[in-house]
Amino acid sequence: MSAEINDKHLTLVQGVVNRLAGNSFSIKGWSMTLVSALVGLGAKDASPWLIAVALLPALTLWGLDGYFLAQEKLFRGLYDRLIDPNDEVPPYSMKTAALTRALWKEVTFSTTLKWFHGVLVAVIVGALVVVLVFGRAASPPAAGQATAAPAVQPAPSPKAP
Repeated sequence: MSAEINDKHLTLVQGVVNRLAGNSFSIKGWSMTLVSALVGLGAKDASPWLIAVALLPALTLWGLDGYFLAQEKLFRGLYDRLIDPNDEVPPYSMKTAALTRALWKEVTFSTTLKWFHGVLVAVIVGALVVVLVFGRAASPPAAGQATAAPAVQPAPSPKAP
């Protein structure tokens, strides 16, 4: 393979790696935003179901983040093959090794993702426990429920001179 083709191929692979890294960063931002909003609203309204719903985006985005990082790892492997003079890669080939379930699990449950996404899940579970144990006693009445009206004092009548 000529040096010019190899340089362009390396640039192409590096662009894919950069996009995958950007996607992973965006997923972390969305995960933090959605979880914070749902847990905040659920805690404000003492609504355990709203807090529990926060588990759905947290776990889904954790898995998706693992997928993007596994793909990034595969493309970094292709990049390494391209810079190895003893490895023959067809020009402009973007074929990586097949994404295996083992690789996805390894990356998804890596230390860095466990610390980020695992902490979010722990916060959700902690907020859910707090609302279930303490939240209902101090919660305001639900919309549409009748509340006792405060006693109205009659206004004093004006005195005639």
